[in-house]
Amino acid sequence: MCQRARGLCVKLCAGRWRQRSESERTTMDEAAKKEALRLFTYGLYAVTTGDDAEWSAFTANWLGQVSFDPPLVAVSVENTSHSLPIVRRTRRFAVNVYSAGQRELAGLLGKSYAKHPQKLDELRVERTAAGCPVLVDALAWVECAVEGELPAGDSTLVLGRVVEARVLRRDEEPLTMRAAGFRHAG
Repeated sequence: MCQRARGLCVKLCAGRWRQRSESERTTMDEAAKKEALRLFTYGLYAVTTGDDAEWSAFTANWLGQVSFDPPLVAVSVENTSHSLPIVRRTRRFAVNVYSAGQRELAGLLGKSYAKHPQKLDELRVERTAAGCPVLVDALAWVECAVEGELPAGDSTLVLGRVVEARVLRRDEEPLTMRAAGFRHAG
């Protein structure tokens, strides 16, 4: 295999290549990587999905708005989750914004459905006009129609177009990973 294809070369001016030096090929400092990635700021959100036949909810933090026009949101969903097949079947999901006081709910919905199917039992939900469940106690929610997806390691990045939105409470701050005291393992 060519040294360039293996990533052992760097491109120089005028399209020429040279082999990377030993210092350029050193491995990443794993501890520094973890520390740096944990400094990224993340909000915490409940993602709900489903219809009358089946529904699910999970806590997400790898989520963000990626476009204003059209309004698009991307969320990372674990490949082994209970929710991903439901998102794929219904082609809908909602992003519910936790309030700063909903740390326990964020922790509950962060648990695996396979191990904790009862986590949905006490949730207060309503249905949008399209039938997607949304949390009554959230600060706000946006309902999204799936536009596409992209494999992303142990997860799938799902892109959704915002098709409906509600602000339920304006008097509280949203919950963040740091404020909740949550950390990523990786």
